[in-house]
Amino acid sequence: MLKSLRIQNFKAWKDTGTIRMAPITLFFGANSSGKSSIGQFLMMLKQTAESPDRKAVFYPGGPNSAVQLGSYKEMVYGRDLENIIQFDYSWSLPDSLKLKKPESEEALSGNRLAFHAEVESKETQSTPVLTTLKYDLMYDNEASLSIQMKRRTMTKSEYQVEATNYPLKRRQGRVWHPGAPVRFYGFPDEVFAYYQNTDLIQAFNLQHEKFFRSLYYLGPLRTKAERFYLWAGVEPDSVGYSGENTVAAILAAKERWISLGFKRRSKSLEEIIALKLKEMELIEEFKINSSGQSQVYEVKLQTKLSLDWVDLPDVGFGISQVLPVLVQCFYAPHGSIIIMEQPEIHLHPRAQSALADVMIDVINSRENGRDRNIQLIIETHSEHFLRRLQRRIAEEEIEQDKVSAYFANISSKQLVLEPLEIDIFGNIRNWPEHFFGDEMGDITQQAKWALKRRLEQETSARTRDE
Repeated sequence: MLKSLRIQNFKAWKDTGTIRMAPITLFFGANSSGKSSIGQFLMMLKQTAESPDRKAVFYPGGPNSAVQLGSYKEMVYGRDLENIIQFDYSWSLPDSLKLKKPESEEALSGNRLAFHAEVESKETQSTPVLTTLKYDLMYDNEASLSIQMKRRTMTKSEYQVEATNYPLKRRQGRVWHPGAPVRFYGFPDEVFAYYQNTDLIQAFNLQHEKFFRSLYYLGPLRTKAERFYLWAGVEPDSVGYSGENTVAAILAAKERWISLGFKRRSKSLEEIIALKLKEMELIEEFKINSSGQSQVYEVKLQTKLSLDWVDLPDVGFGISQVLPVLVQCFYAPHGSIIIMEQPEIHLHPRAQSALADVMIDVINSRENGRDRNIQLIIETHSEHFLRRLQRRIAEEEIEQDKVSAYFANISSKQLVLEPLEIDIFGNIRNWPEHFFGDEMGDITQQAKWALKRRLEQETSARTRDE
């Protein structure tokens, strides 16, 4: 699970400050306020980690990528190449790392990794260059050891490796300097050839790649509903960036049983989706049938307005848009981090509120007798979604520290990411001005003008009577 994140000199962000990442982390703000670029940055790192090009520091994306960010100059803050993109994040490890210090019986361990990197691209450089990468092995909030690669001054491709609290033992031979790191995070093969005790370094590389494999993304524009869906028995990795694999995911998960909390009865994924759609008051019944043709399936629903079974395209558009959200949340494997933009899109206010309850069920859900350990990173515009979470905190349905919320404030000269201070009663102590519009201003002006028009009508009526 991602524990913290900080991004500097990326797109609209001079500095996000350190973001506390919780099981449910929310980002609010006006359109074009920069909140989407936080998730986009993480997805760019993921697609870089999965790119076959080991030399590319960043892979900004192509036609089939989750994000397409253009050139480095288009990414860097102010499009100023004097700025250096820096980023820090930490994440909890599924299993603690344990090792002994070289030539010592002292044991070191950690349950969390912290990472820092700096990337620059001057006018004289054709591609971005990673100047610094650093790992800290943490036990809770205390660092057990650190190791970093740093570009040597006045060189382009020579780096030096430094470690703290873990002496690196050099192999015999002449002194030389390793070349550039792999992508933005990896120690190159030369480091393993130069030092004898590199098990730790290999473990860091591996843990980083596992971390990015746990990231999933669902964009704000989901595919339209179809009358027929093809499924050849393949198990998709996710519902896809636009929800294109939603039905395939449900069909592939027929052998999986998930409960919505401790000591609650397990259900199939299809049963859970049907239950959640009903609780959101969007449908009465939901099922997926074979159409009678090989590998062709239909999504059938019943609504309150009709007891007849109808196809997915025959019901409200909001259902087809929220279906990928629900499926991705419950289909994702153990330990997943799901980044979603506007999951509430095209839903009416009551359903938006109910969607917050679904998200609470997601982070409480269990499979095979253990917590699924799902983390949700959500960009949203929904006041109703937030209000329901505030209510559930007050009702002790979800712990206060399991929700983290931020507001991208564009009212000042520089974009600021403000943490919303939510207390144990669900109150937001520092509610930003006009957070969800100027509701009180609208009410006041409506009352003022209603009174003004009423007085004008009464004056006009008296004039006619005279």
